[in-house]
Amino acid sequence: MKDKKTLMLAEAGVCIALSIALSYLKIPIGLTFGGFGGSIDLVMIPLIVFAVRWGCGWGVLAGLAFGTLKYFIGSHGSISWVSIIFDYSVAYAAVGLAGILRRKYKLLPVAALIGCLARFVIHFISGVTVYAQYMPDEFMGIKNMTPALYSLLYNGTYMVPNTILAVAICAVLIVPAQKLFDRK
Repeated sequence: MKDKKTLMLAEAGVCIALSIALSYLKIPIGLTFGGFGGSIDLVMIPLIVFAVRWGCGWGVLAGLAFGTLKYFIGSHGSISWVSIIFDYSVAYAAVGLAGILRRKYKLLPVAALIGCLARFVIHFISGVTVYAQYMPDEFMGIKNMTPALYSLLYNGTYMVPNTILAVAICAVLIVPAQKLFDRK
């Protein structure tokens, strides 16, 4: 049992480190639309694979660790401690919900969709609650919008491409993940 836990912790460390490395390869997009941030990147892929391998609980913890480290390692700004918690720690912890499909490697793209949607929900809530006071008068050519519509559009600018990318890459990883993790 101890060897299995050691293996899990080692894989968590590798996946978190890989996600941190991948966080430097990004296409910034949020500022393009007059917002605070957001980017298209591959950071969720290792977290999703780890969550599917080890389950929801460990996936959430790995996502939480990554999100917290991402804030402190990167030069990221925030407007309050609440935005740090929501947009980094909790948002990436939500990616770990992909682990609901534990060991179902054929459903890796579905797990990616679950993790990405969970992260989007957290960013959406953050946008409606924390960032609503910073909402511009006009966004994407739309005037007088509600905080919910603003959050939906703003977070959608980077989460939709991230989700499509994560699902596509996870579809390609189905066979390698099965071969790697189902070895006896």
